[in-house]
Amino acid sequence: MRKFLIAGLLALTSLALIGVARNPDIYFLIKKNFTIFSEVYREVSLQYVDKVDPEKLMRKGINAMLESLDPYTVLVDEADRQNMEILSRGSYGGVGIEVDYRGGDIVVVAPIEGYAAHRKGIRSGDVITRVDGVSVKNLMPEQVQELIDGELGSTVTMTIERYGMEEPLTFELERQRIEVKNVAYAGFISEDKNVGYILLNRFSKGTADEVRMAIDELSAQKELSGVVLDLRNNPGGLLEEAVATVGKFVSEGTRVVETRGRFSQHDNVFATEESPVMPDMPLVVLQNGGSASASEIVAGALQDLDRAVIMGEQSFGKGLVQTVRELSYNTALKMTISRYYIPSGRSIQSVRYTHDDNNSAVMTPDSLRKEFKTRNGRTVYDGNGISPDLIVSDKEPSLLETSLLRQNIFFEFANRYAADNDSLGQPFGADDLYQQFMRFVDEQPFDYQAPSENHLVKVDSLLADAGEKSEEHIQELKDIAARKKEQQFIDERPQLEKRLYLELIARYKGQQGQTAAWLPHDELVNRAVAVLQDENKYNRILAEIN
Repeated sequence: MRKFLIAGLLALTSLALIGVARNPDIYFLIKKNFTIFSEVYREVSLQYVDKVDPEKLMRKGINAMLESLDPYTVLVDEADRQNMEILSRGSYGGVGIEVDYRGGDIVVVAPIEGYAAHRKGIRSGDVITRVDGVSVKNLMPEQVQELIDGELGSTVTMTIERYGMEEPLTFELERQRIEVKNVAYAGFISEDKNVGYILLNRFSKGTADEVRMAIDELSAQKELSGVVLDLRNNPGGLLEEAVATVGKFVSEGTRVVETRGRFSQHDNVFATEESPVMPDMPLVVLQNGGSASASEIVAGALQDLDRAVIMGEQSFGKGLVQTVRELSYNTALKMTISRYYIPSGRSIQSVRYTHDDNNSAVMTPDSLRKEFKTRNGRTVYDGNGISPDLIVSDKEPSLLETSLLRQNIFFEFANRYAADNDSLGQPFGADDLYQQFMRFVDEQPFDYQAPSENHLVKVDSLLADAGEKSEEHIQELKDIAARKKEQQFIDERPQLEKRLYLELIARYKGQQGQTAAWLPHDELVNRAVAVLQDENKYNRILAEIN
């Protein structure tokens, strides 16, 4: 075993040190510490007082070693390879559903139209209880997803519970190639419906082509006055797809991003390679704290080139580049090898990893952030992701709305409504629909304490401690708090109705319909349209020299 471990680890070292000038000290230290490590591993595996699992012991050692570097350098197990396959191939074998937690159950979030689960009648909100006879009660959503997905052409049997059905339903589904859609939605916004909107979820294989197709299809239907590219909560993906996406809006040969690493073979410059489909059309890019990596390259490059107005919140700040090294037994090492630098020369990385322990990170203080210039001379800074040109924060849900979401009240109501109604016959804002929802809330064990009730509990405790507790007085306060809670449902009705209607739309029109229904109520989208329709303001933002 010792001989095998040393040989295997030395093989990994030869991959990691390609291009390194021969350094006797480094090689001696590597060999010395491999020998010590393998001896410790052997002795503990064979002689420790309690029986240990050699594989788990080794994985803990590997993971602890990698955690001292950065969060993105990881060992990829066979079970985790599917996410990498989705990025690199743009497809996977499955039945076309996404699953997640709701109230402790594993539920279908949304069946993808055109695939097996959708064709056989599986619905949003269905509770999955078994997959191929295996109970999913104590499994995580990603574990259930792994059971459902698999080899093309094979079958999987799912047992589900559906609201309004007394007996469980069983579906036998054939796995097929699921083509991942990077453009989740493309349509028109604004009162005149002449502004294009593209929602981009990730940057896997084919992203740039999907963006081009979306622009072409929108342009074929109507002459556009501008485009909104929505990158909110887009975690990134393939670098080449980010570069090609920028290429849809800037001239051929434009430098988009540079990578610089420890060794020269990791230093590269990436530029656009084809003619743009929309070189001059006014463009707004939306981002938030969930926009990272490839998303930040797109937003940052378009900002540095003064090609788009960036709106929303500060991006995540991931400017590290990873490569994948194939290892034995269908595992792989995803390892950071360089950093991104966008056209102005700035880095988008927001933290520096000290490599001391457990991804130790140090934020770059504002005083140490370097100043750079965009093409038009605007001042931008490195070291903290992409700062938007116009800061517009998404409205945080209230305590009441958060409680309703956390306890799945919207979700459960939508399930009941869909079970009782073949179609959503009531328009947004209908009084009868909201009253049905209110009655449903009253029927549920809805646990929610308004701030006034929390204060009442403290007052009650203080009076009791002082021996001055008055039952009549406390009951009066409780009645006031109850009335205030009822008033909250009235005061917050507009926002609660939006959330309710979105959940209902998903039951009848899927994710596409849900997105279309939400857009008119999306404050950031409406602000973006206003900027695009104000030519003077748009040009002033991009020409402004700080």
